[in-house]
Amino acid sequence: MVGLGTWSLTRAVLIILLLPRSLEGCGHISLSTPVVHLGDAITASCIISQNCRYLGPESQIVWRLGEELQPGGRQQRLPDGTQESTITLPHLNDSLAFLSCALTWSNGLQILDLVELRAGYPPATPYNLSCLMNLTTDSLICQWEPGPDTHLPTNYTLKSFKSWNNCQVQEEAIPDCMPEDGQSHCSIPRQHLRLYQAMGIWVQAENMLGTRKSLQLCLDPMDVVKVEPSTLRALDPSPEVTPPQPGCLQLRWEPWKPSLHIDQKCELRYRPQLGEASWALVGPLPSKSFQHELCGLLPFTTYTLQMRCIRWPLPGQWSDWGPSLVLTSSKQAPNVTLETWWRQRQVDPSTVDVQLFWKPMPPEEGSKQIQGYLVSRSPSGQAGAVQPPPLCNTTELNCTFNLPSEVQEVVLVAYNTAGTSQPTPVVFLEHRGPPVGRLHTVARDPHSLWVDWEPPTPQPRGYVIEWGLGPPSPSGSHKTWKMEHNGSITGTLLQENIRPFQLYEITVTPLYQDTMGSSQHTYAYSQETGPANAPELHINEIGNNWARLEWVPQAPELGKSPLTYTIFCTNPIGQSFSTTLNDSSHKYVLRNLEPASLYHIHLMAANQAGAANSTVLTLKTIASEELELHVILILLGLLVLLICFCVTAWLCCRPSRKNSLWPSIPDPAHSSLGSWVPTTAVEEIYQLPSLWDPSMPPITKITVLEEEEKKPGPCESNDSSGTCGLPTLVQAYVLQGDPRAFSIQPQSQSGNSDQVLYGKVLGSPTGPGPGYYIRCDSTQPLLGGLTPSPKSYENLWFQTSPQRTPEPLAPNHEDDCVFGPPLDFPLLQGLQVHGVEGLGGF
Repeated sequence: MVGLGTWSLTRAVLIILLLPRSLEGCGHISLSTPVVHLGDAITASCIISQNCRYLGPESQIVWRLGEELQPGGRQQRLPDGTQESTITLPHLNDSLAFLSCALTWSNGLQILDLVELRAGYPPATPYNLSCLMNLTTDSLICQWEPGPDTHLPTNYTLKSFKSWNNCQVQEEAIPDCMPEDGQSHCSIPRQHLRLYQAMGIWVQAENMLGTRKSLQLCLDPMDVVKVEPSTLRALDPSPEVTPPQPGCLQLRWEPWKPSLHIDQKCELRYRPQLGEASWALVGPLPSKSFQHELCGLLPFTTYTLQMRCIRWPLPGQWSDWGPSLVLTSSKQAPNVTLETWWRQRQVDPSTVDVQLFWKPMPPEEGSKQIQGYLVSRSPSGQAGAVQPPPLCNTTELNCTFNLPSEVQEVVLVAYNTAGTSQPTPVVFLEHRGPPVGRLHTVARDPHSLWVDWEPPTPQPRGYVIEWGLGPPSPSGSHKTWKMEHNGSITGTLLQENIRPFQLYEITVTPLYQDTMGSSQHTYAYSQETGPANAPELHINEIGNNWARLEWVPQAPELGKSPLTYTIFCTNPIGQSFSTTLNDSSHKYVLRNLEPASLYHIHLMAANQAGAANSTVLTLKTIASEELELHVILILLGLLVLLICFCVTAWLCCRPSRKNSLWPSIPDPAHSSLGSWVPTTAVEEIYQLPSLWDPSMPPITKITVLEEEEKKPGPCESNDSSGTCGLPTLVQAYVLQGDPRAFSIQPQSQSGNSDQVLYGKVLGSPTGPGPGYYIRCDSTQPLLGGLTPSPKSYENLWFQTSPQRTPEPLAPNHEDDCVFGPPLDFPLLQGLQVHGVEGLGGF
C-alpha cells in the first residue's frame, strides 16, 4: 500500500515486483498496442476480479502515468462481477513510460498492475551503402548511413547473395551480417565470398513499427579492392645517383607487400611545413621504378610529403594517405634583387661616413635562402689586382662604413653555402634635383599613415620614403624605408612599423636619372591624442558687467592638429554660454554680465582627437553705483519706517499719554460738533427718559466750563422756571427750547428779546462723585446755528474711560433745582457708547 504522496518510478516497479501472490490475479492491464508512434493516442483497460479482497462497493480505479495521476478513466461493472476501467491517453510524448492501475483502499492506493509503454518512429531507409575489399583482413567491409534516431530498438542487418548476370539471377544466399550495437558497418568473411563474381548486397532496418531496405548494391569483391599506401622515403645519396638540383627532392617508396602482385598507380602531395599553404598534388608516379625526383620547390625549404595508391588499370579503391615524410630542399645561390638606399655624412674633407640600407625582393624568399651580405668596393678591373677586404659582412639589412671622398660606388652581394647572388652596384648620387612640394600626412588607422605630395618638375623616376619615430627620439634611429619605382604617383601608404599614439617623422626624396632631389620631411601621429591638459585661466580685471580673462597658450606640438580654446561661463541661475577661439588667442573679455553676480568659468583646449578642461574659476562682478544708491535708499526708508513704528507704539502703549491727547469733555463752541448739520431735524431730537416732565424742552447744546472758573453765571433763582443759587463748582449751561423751532424759523430769533435759559451742572469732570444740574437764566449768546449731537460711535474716549456703575442721585430737600443725574441730558445720552457706565466719571 502506497500513500497519495509523490511516487517514484523505482518505487512503483519495486512494489509490482514485491506484490504478494494474492494480488497476481486481482487486476490486469491490457493495451490496444504496446508501441505507438510518438505523439499518438493509446488506450488501456484495467480489469479487477470480483475475488479481489481490495475491491469494495465504492472502490475507485485510479490511473497513473509515471508519477502523475491521469483523470478520465471510465469505470463500469461487468455482468460477471468484475470491475473494468478504461482510459485513453491522447498523446504519448515520451519514448518510454510506465502506466499503472491502482485501487483506492484504506485512505491510500493499492497498485494492482503496471505496464511499459513505448513510442517512436519507424526506421528510415539506410543510404550511402558502400563496400571495399580489405586485403589486410581478407574480408568485404560494407558501411552505410542509418538515418535519424527512431527512439525504438532498431536492428540493422547486412544481407547479400551470390548471383549471375549482374545480380539479375539470385543463386545462393550469404549468411546475414549483424553489426554490433551502435555501429553502421559490417564485414563479410572471405569464405562467404566468391571472387570475380558479382553479388547483391543491401541493408535492412527493422523495429516494432516497421521495416525498411536500402538500395541494392551489385559488385564484384575484386573491383572494390583497397590497397594499403606505400611507405615514402628519401633517396639515399650514392655515387651512382646524381645529386639533386637546387630546389629539388629525390624520393623513393616501398609498396605494401600483400599488393605486390596487383598493378597500381600512386599520387604524391606536398606543402611547405611553415605557413598555411594548400596541398600540391603530383601524379601519377611511375609504378615500376619506385623512385621520383620532385622539383620546382623553394630552395632550402622544409616540406611535408604523403603518398597513396590504387589498383590500376582494373577498378579499385584509393588507399588512405600514407604517413608524412618531412624533407628540406637543397640550397642554391641567392637569386634575389636587392634594393638599396643610403645616407652620407662628411666626417672630414677626405672621409665620408656612409650608412647603407638594402632589402631583398621579395623579402620572404630572400630571408630563406640568404645567409649573409657582403659590401665591398667596386673591382678595379685590372687582371691580377688584389681585391680589397669587404667593407661589411653582416646578416643585417644595413651597414655603416667610411669611404674616401672620391669613392662614389660600392658593390653589394648576398650569399649562402651554394654561392653568391649577382652583384648590385650602389652609386652615391648628389642632391641636385628639385624636391617634392606640399608634403602632407594623415593617419588612416592606428597602424598606417598615408603620405601624399605634389610631384616636382621634371617627373622623377621614383621616390624613397623614410619614416621613424620623431622627437625626442634620436635622429636616424630605427628608420624604415621603402622605394617607389613609379615616378608618377603622388602618395603612398605606410604600414610597416607603425604603432598607435606615436609621433613619426616622414621624409620623401625624389630620385632622378643621374641625381636625386632634396629631402622634405613632415611629422604626424599614427593615432593622434588629445591635449594632456588645458591652460589655467587668470582674472586680469573685473567690472560691474564685464571681466577680462587671460591664459598662457600651449606651444604647438609636432604632428598634432591645431588647438582651439573654448570658454564656458555659467551664471547664477545655471544658464551657460560659450565662446570658441583659435590657438593664437591668449585673452578674452566676457561682456553683458550681471552686476554683483557669481560666475563659474573654465577653459577647454581641444584638437581633432580629444579635449581637456581647466579647473573651474569663480568670479564675482562689481556692484554698480546706481544699484548701491538704490540699496542705501531702501535701507534708509526701512530705518525711518522702523523709527515711526516704534514711536507710535510708545505713544499708544502709555496710558498717561491718552488723557493729554483726548480731553475728558469737548467744548461744543470750539469743537467740530458745531459744524454738524442734521439731515432731518426730527431725527436729531433726543427725548429725555420717562422720569422727565414731557413739557420740558429738549437740550440742544452743552458748554463745559473748566473747574477753575469760579464765577457764577447770570443765573436767577427766583425766575419762573424754578432756578436756584449758583454753587462754586463747575457750571454748565443748557439751552432749553424746541430745536425744531430754530430749524423752521431761524429769523425770528434775534436781539435780546428772547431769554436763553441754561442749566448749571454741578460737579467735576474728573471727580469721583455724581454730577448735579440746576436750571438758570442767562443772556449769553450761543452759536448761530444748531448742530446735531454726535452719534453714539463718534466719540471713542468714552470707551476707554473707567467703567463705573452710576450711582443714583440722592435728592436734596434744600435744593429744589435738582432734577436727576447727568444721564438725563440728551446730548450726553447721545455721546455714550456702552451705556451709563461710561459716564461714571462726570
